[in-house]
Amino acid sequence: MHHAVIAATGLYTPPHSLSNAELVETFNTYVERFNAANAAAIEAGEVQPLVPSSVEFIEKASGIKSRYVVDKSGLVDPEVMRPIIPERPNEEISILAEIGVKAAEQAIARWGKPASQIDAVICAASNMQRAYPAMAVEIQQALGMDGFGYDMNVACSSATFGIKTAADYIATGSARAVLMVNPEITSGHLNFRDRDSHFIFGDVATAVIVERAEDATGGWDILGTRLKTVFSNNIRNNFGFLNRAAPEGIGQPDKLFVQEGRKVFREVVPMVSEMIVEHARDLGLDPTALKRLWLHQANINMNELIGRRVLGREPTPQENVIILDEYANTSSAGSIIAFHKHNDGFGAGDTGLICSFGAGYSAGTVFVRKR
Repeated sequence: MHHAVIAATGLYTPPHSLSNAELVETFNTYVERFNAANAAAIEAGEVQPLVPSSVEFIEKASGIKSRYVVDKSGLVDPEVMRPIIPERPNEEISILAEIGVKAAEQAIARWGKPASQIDAVICAASNMQRAYPAMAVEIQQALGMDGFGYDMNVACSSATFGIKTAADYIATGSARAVLMVNPEITSGHLNFRDRDSHFIFGDVATAVIVERAEDATGGWDILGTRLKTVFSNNIRNNFGFLNRAAPEGIGQPDKLFVQEGRKVFREVVPMVSEMIVEHARDLGLDPTALKRLWLHQANINMNELIGRRVLGREPTPQENVIILDEYANTSSAGSIIAFHKHNDGFGAGDTGLICSFGAGYSAGTVFVRKR
């Protein structure tokens, strides 16, 4: 058996930042127009009026202040309210593969070795651009690599599931180095006309290189990985290839992101907190002594409560990293952004936790130690 190391990470941030104020202005313009157009039906009680959003509501509910998006023009247009992303010819690289490659190139540069030494590519994300061919194989080709690649989807937990899979390949000798990529254009599945969720997501891509320990210089030893799933309908996106066969077509609201946020909060926080504490103790680690938590960036209230339950006290901002104020929820990429941007100040032997949780329900824990 071979030990696995997180050897390098990469991050691609889209060029367009979209503030809460910009989102709210667009949303409220849409609300005003809807209520005006349906004034008679609203007066008759046949239609419910829409309620405006506000910057204060968004920040209190989520902690999000802005997000990055691949297209901003459609999101600030109340007549469109979706990203405008034209389809590309089959001869061109797909947009999700393209941003995945950009994150991967940064990780490879930080790794300091040629891409040809990577044996496998795992593309782990919430929303796949197509069913096939796999984006991982497209990324593999763009990077000029041999070996194999495939896509996997475990919603917001995809990155930790991907790291676990990569570490298993290392352990069994199936690969010496694995590239795990998380391209997320989550703005494409978000309903920007829904007050409760129009602010949640942002776009980004991250990459992680997992390598055999004896080949690594520095990096982070993977001390243990654990995965958990429990079925729930409380976070859902029903868009898929069978929709075209349904009599009602694909225009239903559940074909975009929908969630029962309060139920998710009540059910996921204890599940994840207990999973972290139990996994730490099974590894012989004191969860209260973890130097840093790099949690999935879903909601600041969830992250703060999980942090308190795991550390047994109020965490400092350095201990419980929050990046969702700038990036919003980026699904599978959130914990990797936090780890990539805020892993400084560690000495050899210091330990931390990469953790994700989301639809499924799904959760993954990856305990790491600085080499």
